[in-house]
Amino acid sequence: MRPRGPLPRLVGVRGRAVRGIRARLETSLSRAGIALPWWVPVGSTTFGALLAVAAVAQRGALVPPAPIALAGLLAVVTPLVWAGTGVLVPPWVKAATVLAAVAILLAHPAVPDFAPVVLVVLAAEAASITRPALAFAVVAASVATLSVAAALAGLVGFPVYVAAVLLGAAGGWMMRWYVRALDAERAARDAVRDQAVLAERQRIAREVHDVVAHSLSITLLHLTGTRHALRQDRDVEEALEGLAEAERVGRTAMADIRRTVGLLAEAPAGTHPLPDVRDIAALVERTRAAGLEVRYEQEGDLAAVPDLAGLGLYRIAQESLANIAKHGGGAPARMRLDVGPAEARLVVRNRLRAPAAPGAGGSGLKGMFARAGQLGAELTAGPEGTDWVVAVSVPAGGTP
Repeated sequence: MRPRGPLPRLVGVRGRAVRGIRARLETSLSRAGIALPWWVPVGSTTFGALLAVAAVAQRGALVPPAPIALAGLLAVVTPLVWAGTGVLVPPWVKAATVLAAVAILLAHPAVPDFAPVVLVVLAAEAASITRPALAFAVVAASVATLSVAAALAGLVGFPVYVAAVLLGAAGGWMMRWYVRALDAERAARDAVRDQAVLAERQRIAREVHDVVAHSLSITLLHLTGTRHALRQDRDVEEALEGLAEAERVGRTAMADIRRTVGLLAEAPAGTHPLPDVRDIAALVERTRAAGLEVRYEQEGDLAAVPDLAGLGLYRIAQESLANIAKHGGGAPARMRLDVGPAEARLVVRNRLRAPAAPGAGGSGLKGMFARAGQLGAELTAGPEGTDWVVAVSVPAGGTP
């Protein structure tokens, strides 16, 4: 239940007012090309205005108002212009008005005097937002104003005020370079994040491609066998078995796709583990069941292959079998997996129907090379005599 009463309403109105002023100021700063947080100009302007009012009050010109109080109004005229129009006046205009106001006030010095401190704020602002030439000009004009006041009006503490102006300028330049370094760091971080997002999307696209390509190839083999069974042998039972196997392959593919696409979500799509080298034998069996003759041999301890490397080898085997199903023309294929102490090596070989064209291979082959690159593996794919051979070697310890 929301609290009611005048105090919550007042707080809400004040919050909306602050947000409105912030949005308006950020728009003005953006139009003026000033890359500072909105609270920096608010703080410096407020501090400068308070110092100007204090300097007028020191001279007894605030209550009752005296003509010299116009100098205080001149010191804050540029913020008043922004409040009325939403436009930030050029920095040199503000510098000229503030210098004129301080010069008028220093014609009637006080001890201690807040008027020279207004120049410290001006020097810091100029150094943080203007080009170096204008900032140096503002510092030089401030020192000159203080020198004239010390010589003609008897300003006390001239060396301290000059040191304060120089310190204010140094602080402004530090703020300027800090903001630039922060912007550069943010830009670099955004670029790294964008590259990471792109790499993840490409990885997921390869996963989806491998799953879909293999599943469709196996499904088409089953459907082709079913069509032959019905057309030539009139074997309904065999046809039903082929359709049932095609349905099972499709359901398995959908589950794989859901898990893979689930990587894009904040929460995992399921708890079913991704495949690895131990699932290659089952992959070959499903391919055989679809009608493609594949001879598979394996040697070594499959459990020694890390999960990431195992997934990469599985996907490469899957894509190789899908390519054989699409382009092999039903010729037998051979696959061998050797796991040794130093590396795991997978070789897939099938007979070429015709000489390979230059640049043969599509997105699936590109995905294989991309996977091999991520694993720190060596992959070759191309014709060897009358065969097409895909060979990949993965370090046994995973990625380097």
